[in-house]
Amino acid sequence: MSSLQTIQRMMVEQFDLKLEDLTPDAQLEGLGIDSLSVIEFMFNLEDELKIKLTDERVELKTVQDVANVVDKLIADQRGKA
Repeated sequence: MSSLQTIQRMMVEQFDLKLEDLTPDAQLEGLGIDSLSVIEFMFNLEDELKIKLTDERVELKTVQDVANVVDKLIADQRGKA
């Protein structure tokens, strides 16, 4: 299951963006989302999706990068439950 739609919905709400601009290959920086905003957004995703972020540093450049990280966390954490 991909979390892409949830991420897109949350980005529309949090950053006041248009859904049509949030294509998987959309660059976060190009959307006006800086690194601090990405960190805050990831914490919001953690709460929304009931996942736990790891300390592993991952470079997030696109909307799909965020979805890939979240999907991996979901698979890893719910697979252990």
